[in-house]
Amino acid sequence: MGLFVPSVPHHRQILGKRIRLYRKLSCLTQEKLAEKAELAPSYISDVERGRVNISVDAVQRIAKAFGIHLRDLFEDA
Repeated sequence: MGLFVPSVPHHRQILGKRIRLYRKLSCLTQEKLAEKAELAPSYISDVERGRVNISVDAVQRIAKAFGIHLRDLFEDA
């Protein structure tokens, strides 16, 4: 019998893609973003892929690392 793997919720995919976009625009690696946000690089990877339910506190730390407002990660491009 196969292992059931639930699909990634759409809102996590969107947020993860926004974080990846800002990271690339900022010319940061996942490791450098993690360092600036005081998070683990593996956590940044999981967030970008929508695999974790990120806390508002962690989103705020990421936004601060980018030098943007929290709301910028949720607004449409």
